[in-house]
Amino acid sequence: MTDFLVIGSGIAGLSFALRAAKIGQVLVITKKSDCDSATNLAQGGLAAVMAADDSFGLHIRDTLEAGAGLCDAEVVEFIVKEGPDRLKELIEIGARFARSKDNAAEFDLGREGGHSRRRIVHAHDLTGKEIERALLESCRNNPRIELRENHDCIDLIIEHDRCIGATVLAADKIHSIHAKITVLCTGGAGKVYQYTCNPDIATGDGIAMAFRAGAKISNMEFFQFHPTCLYHHDAKSFLISEALRGEGAILLNQAGERFMEKYAPRMMELATRDTVARAIDHEMKTSGSKSVFLDISHRGQDFIEKRFPTIFAFCQKVGYDISAGPFPVVPAAHYLCGGVLVDQFGRSSVEGLYALGECSCTGLHGGNRLASNSLLEAIVYAARAFTACAQELPTVSAPAAAEKSWRQTKNEIEEKVVINHNWELIRKIMWNYVGIVRSDRRLILAGRRIEEIDEEVASLCDDYQISTDLLELRNIGIVSLLIIKAAQTRKESRGLHYTVDYPEKSDSQKFWNIFRRDERDGRINLIARKHI
Repeated sequence: MTDFLVIGSGIAGLSFALRAAKIGQVLVITKKSDCDSATNLAQGGLAAVMAADDSFGLHIRDTLEAGAGLCDAEVVEFIVKEGPDRLKELIEIGARFARSKDNAAEFDLGREGGHSRRRIVHAHDLTGKEIERALLESCRNNPRIELRENHDCIDLIIEHDRCIGATVLAADKIHSIHAKITVLCTGGAGKVYQYTCNPDIATGDGIAMAFRAGAKISNMEFFQFHPTCLYHHDAKSFLISEALRGEGAILLNQAGERFMEKYAPRMMELATRDTVARAIDHEMKTSGSKSVFLDISHRGQDFIEKRFPTIFAFCQKVGYDISAGPFPVVPAAHYLCGGVLVDQFGRSSVEGLYALGECSCTGLHGGNRLASNSLLEAIVYAARAFTACAQELPTVSAPAAAEKSWRQTKNEIEEKVVINHNWELIRKIMWNYVGIVRSDRRLILAGRRIEEIDEEVASLCDDYQISTDLLELRNIGIVSLLIIKAAQTRKESRGLHYTVDYPEKSDSQKFWNIFRRDERDGRINLIARKHI
């Protein structure tokens, strides 16, 4: 029993845990090691208004433009305005960011796609790792915070329509963890797709669990594909930060031509990610090439090695000297803009359950996330959720111990190929049918095939011992179906959702699709539309 159960150890979960420890006991559980998170892999940085030539108004405008008309304007405004103060708090706990060569009191601000000003606070190309380091050190030194690794969540525990904790798998045993308040910080779902720059843990667990618990889910059709991941058979989806393009890198097609002028003549390589990813996808399909190329060699080795030390070293390790010429890149699944629908304080539609970070849908990103706004969203919402929890906690009684619904008494699956085959099949279907460019026919086929797999996985869960692989397979199946259903419902092309059957935006489609699980048959139901 604990006051707060935080599921996930990225920037959202740890930021919240540090605050929540002021008023109660906090248990943070994570699937792998405590530093395994998308935060730890974030290269670019954190967007915040810190420069003299910048303003809240400009950052708000850039966010709204990137969001393709589907951002919640109120949410955008308070996140942008509260961001600088939250950034200062990260610095106070020890996070170190790059400073200007001319003035150590000022940040060395980067620029990324969609931003009209330099406002990306970074630690070179290891920003996420530096933030995670500072947060983990603070949490480990706090006696009211306990971190448990290698804990897989099976399901949330719901009693009298309130979430009172979660059932978890640890060391092949099932436990029930009860909490007055449960906070989902489980990150994204990039492993739904065959090609992704997300960590292996990004299997949409929080979204799937919240859906099964009856929470509202929104905007799942908007999956952002990062335009540039390194294309190399030995590189496991290594991300090439958008900050390279912010520092002047250009994109070239197979013929060596700079092609972005055809797609975004004003912003070129600094167009929003949906525009750049679709442009690359089109160039590859038109030419039949397996990649395009990124060239930053004109900036010189000294600059590149200092500004992007990790990227430079990794590319060199696999045979590419990025200071000498172009190197191959391809798009990959990167960020889910939808998720568990929450209010302005991170509260889900299920009492006692909050959601923060990439697993949530706050309205900041709308139809397309502006680069480096995600870390900003996480720290602002962690603070806001704490404000709401400080009011809620004194009113919550300790939950009674409930009997766990899962028992590890079944036979172990002997042929793991059953799991591996379905895992690979889902990811290939999603990549080929529900990727950067979609169509009604492909969505129908994808839905049929993944529904069949989902039914098979459900029977596996009934008949065999639960395992990490089986849990993740179960979750990517549900998240995949949520993405497909949401994409089928949107009859237009907007932001990250592009369909050849409805290639234009439609004013009649300016809404969020909100889904919830049907209590009778478990199916995905469209229950409402929130007009923007």
